[in-house]
Amino acid sequence: MSNADLARTEFIVRTIAEESVVQEKYFGDLDAVVGDGDFGYSLARGFEFVLADFDDIDRTDAGTFLSKVAVMITSHIGGTSGPLWGTAFLRAGSSLKGNDDISSADAVAALRAAIEGIKKRGRSDVGDKTLLDALVPAVDTLEASLDAGEPAAVAVQKMAETARIAAEATSVLEARRGRASYTGERSIGSVDAGAVGVAVLIEKVAETWPS
Repeated sequence: MSNADLARTEFIVRTIAEESVVQEKYFGDLDAVVGDGDFGYSLARGFEFVLADFDDIDRTDAGTFLSKVAVMITSHIGGTSGPLWGTAFLRAGSSLKGNDDISSADAVAALRAAIEGIKKRGRSDVGDKTLLDALVPAVDTLEASLDAGEPAAVAVQKMAETARIAAEATSVLEARRGRASYTGERSIGSVDAGAVGVAVLIEKVAETWPS
């Protein structure tokens, strides 16, 4: 695998991990509106563990790296977040494992694999007021931009813009999954914490994308 592929994978994972820790209170406050409020805490504690052992994670290839991160996440993120985020990283890692030259199409396929893993594990889909409502349209935008031949930095920025718009749009949805679903129609009017979390993390990746 090229050094550039590994460096880019490391950058994305580290950025997500660091921003999850920084945004712990914000994510928790969002989740507390109609959920149990543990989203920020769970994500931060899990990614703190990833950061603590970051240099020792197996770097045989990008897929192996992501798969090892998945195990760490699943073992140290509590609540519903652990299985969902762990599954996402594991599916993405499995998609890329053994790939020595990651193309744009490969990267999109890995994200699609992560999405399918989340859908299956969470028994959810777009429209259920979950992180999928931001992630799916964001990946659609990324794919369209890359297919049009736009630079990765431009594609990721457009991805972030779509994620933010889609996350804010979850305010009109009624939650059908997770603790928020117990509140029924009372969940309408507030954004989904997971969807906003996805938007914030993608925005940070776009903001700090290496030139």
